[in-house]
Amino acid sequence: MGDNSYFFEIIIFAMIAVFLAYQLHKALGRKTGEERERPNPFTVVPPPQGPSAPGTAPGSAHGARPPAFQVGPAPVIEGTARDLTPPDYDGPLSLEAGLARIHQADPSFDERHFLKGAESAFAIIVDAFARGDTNALRPLLADAVYNDFAKAIQARAQAGETLEAHIQAFDAVDMVQARLLQGQALCTVKFITHQTNVTRDAQGRVVDGDANTPAEVVDIWTFARDTKSSDPNWRLVETRVA
Repeated sequence: MGDNSYFFEIIIFAMIAVFLAYQLHKALGRKTGEERERPNPFTVVPPPQGPSAPGTAPGSAHGARPPAFQVGPAPVIEGTARDLTPPDYDGPLSLEAGLARIHQADPSFDERHFLKGAESAFAIIVDAFARGDTNALRPLLADAVYNDFAKAIQARAQAGETLEAHIQAFDAVDMVQARLLQGQALCTVKFITHQTNVTRDAQGRVVDGDANTPAEVVDIWTFARDTKSSDPNWRLVETRVA
């Protein structure tokens, strides 16, 4: 009897364990409809459909545009993609999916080659802007961005000021967004650099910046190219500071 009683106790405990496991699975092993998927860090949330109102840049409100291209402490320049067609998103798009679409439209596209070119273009544009060289800027910028840069250069010249900008190091050059909109490939790159920037007045006195202390600058620039065109060159269509 003692052995049988011990055997039945084992069976009872086993049944209790199975019952508890079943209840735990019911509570934790199924979705209730209230759970939220972990967000994909590479997913891009699309802007609202349709063109922006006159004087309003995409993603801004009340006609105010976010700060754009900035070289350290120098005046902020607004450069937005006003000459681009309205986006035709069909839903959130990951970086990988965006790159795949661009490569499908342009099989010659290579991300690493593009990023090397973007780094070179960044250095040329920063230097040309500081020197006020609009001729060097013109072929690299879309019309809207060029007009904003040229206005800032003109305003600086009228004030009798000069800007000295030097990139000391590129800490990171990373692709953060890729899209294909109505045949236009758009690649957004995040540049993290250390720069020295000094603004001087007409007498050569420093009015802003520090030539001896490099500062970290984070810029987010978007380049575009028409994949249906034989022109292989990319142009800067939008700039902002992170």
